[in-house]
Amino acid sequence: MNKTRVTKAIASALLACCAGVQPAESAPGKLKVFILAGQSNMVGHANNHTIPYLRTGPYVPTGGSLMPMAKHEVDVELREKKMGLDAAQKEARYEEKANEILASMKHLLEAEKSDVKRLSDLLIPGVTAGMMDDYFKKQEAINADTSLSRGDRDAKLAELAKTIPFATGKRAYIAAFGECEGGAKAGPASPGFGAHKGKSGPEYGFAMSMEQLVDAPILIVKVSWGGKSLAYDFRPPSAPDFKTTRAYADAKAGAEEAQKRYEEAVKYFPQAQEKYKADLAAYEEQMKTADEKTKKKLRKPNPPAQPRQPKPFSMDDAGYCWRNMVEAVEKVLADPGKFHPQYDSDAGCEVAGFVWFQGYNDQFSDEFHGNYTGNMKLFIEDVRKTFKTPAMPFVIGVLGTSRTKAGVDANPVSAAQRAAAALPEFKGNVAAVESYLHYTQEIYPIYTAWRTPQWDSVKDQWGRCGSDRPYHYLGSGKFFVRLGDAFATAMAGMIPKQ
Repeated sequence: MNKTRVTKAIASALLACCAGVQPAESAPGKLKVFILAGQSNMVGHANNHTIPYLRTGPYVPTGGSLMPMAKHEVDVELREKKMGLDAAQKEARYEEKANEILASMKHLLEAEKSDVKRLSDLLIPGVTAGMMDDYFKKQEAINADTSLSRGDRDAKLAELAKTIPFATGKRAYIAAFGECEGGAKAGPASPGFGAHKGKSGPEYGFAMSMEQLVDAPILIVKVSWGGKSLAYDFRPPSAPDFKTTRAYADAKAGAEEAQKRYEEAVKYFPQAQEKYKADLAAYEEQMKTADEKTKKKLRKPNPPAQPRQPKPFSMDDAGYCWRNMVEAVEKVLADPGKFHPQYDSDAGCEVAGFVWFQGYNDQFSDEFHGNYTGNMKLFIEDVRKTFKTPAMPFVIGVLGTSRTKAGVDANPVSAAQRAAAALPEFKGNVAAVESYLHYTQEIYPIYTAWRTPQWDSVKDQWGRCGSDRPYHYLGSGKFFVRLGDAFATAMAGMIPKQ
């Protein structure tokens, strides 16, 4: 998003807030502003109706539904160890692995009970399993109604979504920018501040938990876009000029080479077309006289693909997400009352903390993840300098899409994030929060059953608890509100006591 679009989005949000924000319970004191930033998992891709799975779940897999996952894990294990088993031995090992996974899932669910109950009472106090059964029946009926246009169906689904009685913030408000509905959205804390109004990220759980932990009006400013890196898109201003890096040189050289290949392909495309015509004519001639056995062996030639022009080199604007993030936050800080009705100009406001949840796109370049700790250090320092808060509490959400402790430990970005939080100069005011600990592990087997015979038996359950791929933490509302709550707990522990 360029600067003009960000400015227009912010202006639209200001107008919306002026028109739509309703007075809430009074809460004296300085407005506490918390900045949330990052990429797609800060944006949020959990369908709002998966949040009630907190109370109406848990889904407990069966040995049968775990079989696709068990087979995959056993087959990988056998390949790595170069072991061979006969069919009966494999089936026995599959069943054993399924039972192991099932025991692990049940243990996790037992350990989560108190955490899940507390968040259920906070976020969905009026939701029951029967209510959600009725909701999904109505949703299914709307989706099955072939007489509805796409627009009418979407409108009906949107109205249905409003019937879930989510708790909303009394002192906590959210202003979201970047990848969200209309590019900017503001109002009381509630679901729907994710990629669009039907989705959520960690901001809902974070805001509602902070309301319990901090006795002051709270404003969450979330600025996030999917598919962004720290090394390039969010590059902090004090980092070395990106054009001096090997990553820039390699990317530029790669773009130039791709352009050369394209130009060569264009140059020789007419010859490829002529060759295709000749090959096609020869094939058709052979088919005229060939017997049936030979015809089956003959292959009709494929026409040459039209050369596709590569995208132009586009890495000359490092740090543009950083600049857009700062611009959005500064616009809010310039007039907080338009985003929070309890703002008291006499008491003022302060940037009280920052949450960073990002890292996926830095995995795929040695230079990006190799310099992640240093870039993260500079990012934190530049945030504090920009907002004039030298010891601002800062939470790093550790990338956990690898799902297990072993997988996360082996991920260079996750390791770099932990290392940044552990730097001695950040002691007491930077914390790393492990996201994999909140991964909705018990529903992962449902995802692995997709495109297998087991899918028909679990697909209805999937619609209640998951809505996206593993790199978006399965689009699990349970995950995102639990993670937001964990961010809030870590943040509150670093805020100086008044």
